[in-house]
Amino acid sequence: METDTIAAISTPMGEGAIGIVRISGPAAFQVADQLYTGKKALAEVDTHTINYGHIQDPASGETVEEAMVSVLRAPRTYTKEDIIEINCHGGLTSVNRVLQLALRYGARLAEPGEFTKRAFLNGRIDLSQAEAVMDLIRAKTDQAMNVAMNQVEGKLSSRIQTLRQKLLETVASVEVNIDYPEYDAEEVTLEMIREKGTEVEQAIEELLTTAHQGKILREGLSTVILGRPNVGKSSLLNNLVHENKAIVTDIPGTTRDVVEEYVNIRGVPLRLLDTAGIRETEDIVERLGVERSRKVVKDAELALLVLNYNEAITEADEELFKLIQDQDTIIIVNKTDLAPEISLDQVKELANGNPVITTSLLKDEGVDDLEEAIRELFFAGEMEGGDLSYVSNSRHIALLEQAKRSVQEALSAAEGGMPIDMVQIDITRAWEVLGEVIGDSVQESLIDQLFSQFCLGK
Repeated sequence: METDTIAAISTPMGEGAIGIVRISGPAAFQVADQLYTGKKALAEVDTHTINYGHIQDPASGETVEEAMVSVLRAPRTYTKEDIIEINCHGGLTSVNRVLQLALRYGARLAEPGEFTKRAFLNGRIDLSQAEAVMDLIRAKTDQAMNVAMNQVEGKLSSRIQTLRQKLLETVASVEVNIDYPEYDAEEVTLEMIREKGTEVEQAIEELLTTAHQGKILREGLSTVILGRPNVGKSSLLNNLVHENKAIVTDIPGTTRDVVEEYVNIRGVPLRLLDTAGIRETEDIVERLGVERSRKVVKDAELALLVLNYNEAITEADEELFKLIQDQDTIIIVNKTDLAPEISLDQVKELANGNPVITTSLLKDEGVDDLEEAIRELFFAGEMEGGDLSYVSNSRHIALLEQAKRSVQEALSAAEGGMPIDMVQIDITRAWEVLGEVIGDSVQESLIDQLFSQFCLGK
């Protein structure tokens, strides 16, 4: 457990109304009182108060900042340590000067995520809650924020703890059976394994059922816009983003590289990738863009294929359908303000059951239908952000799948008449893997890696 005192700037770098320097650790009051001048020393004021005063350089006596200083005494703090938060004027120079003074007079610069890491190490939160803090910061939609907030509050942790307790009861029963074979309780123990194991398996399956949706909320859906040149791909990007991010002209081949932008479509966060029009070309730069587009299309989770209402289906269009045949796809027939030349029946046949939307991006028609199709494709029906079953973290999903396999192997072994001590191995393994989700059994190197992804000062 860390015992030194750390400090960092906890507000974003740049100009703003307020900048906050956070100090946490056993010497937080000692460090802050060397810098602070007010009616009382900070060590003498009540906890959870905010105090007006000035920050001075002890060496020169120079007043560095006018500040409001928050005093938070352990253990009722974010880290369960003494915390001082110096609220000064926002700006690079002002907050940096205060931070440098704190570092000069007893604190050390915090590592990325170290405040949250201390909250975990001191037992205020578990590992899944700590990871959810970063999800909360990075949330791009209200629903993503709701899911992360539920996890910060420990709702996923509570679910995992319940499952582990059931497995622990089963392991204990097996241990009794092994230690006291004269009581011949093997059949009772096997029945408990079948009952508890089935309950845990079903509960894990419930968590995994909506894991894909949770992962999309957390990380965003990689979405590629593709089509032949000049069908309206860049217009679609601009329309969804509500900003002219891509150049739109009547000249084919305007977009020569992948243009990326994040957008919130009815609660679904999309990482939109507008690609160069895929066609054969002699232009070296455009050809490089087309090659890059093909790679992006292959890696995307959703493809928005744009066709021209004013042109018949070409061989190039058919090749694009083949390129995305294994992906979730929405077909967009654009330019319905022009004379129809395309066969919508042929489009629906090529779409092979995927949604087909008609639009006139020039007149802003059909975009609502497209947004609803995107939502329905990934969140069929109404999604409840408060649903406990939304697991969004890739690490958690992988561990839950491992735990489920171990429980299934235990159930299979029990049904197959395997010795009860062999069955116990799989039950214990499932218990340990679930412990990794909340940090009860996890390597220190993984903890360091997870917290290194946090921003400095959190």
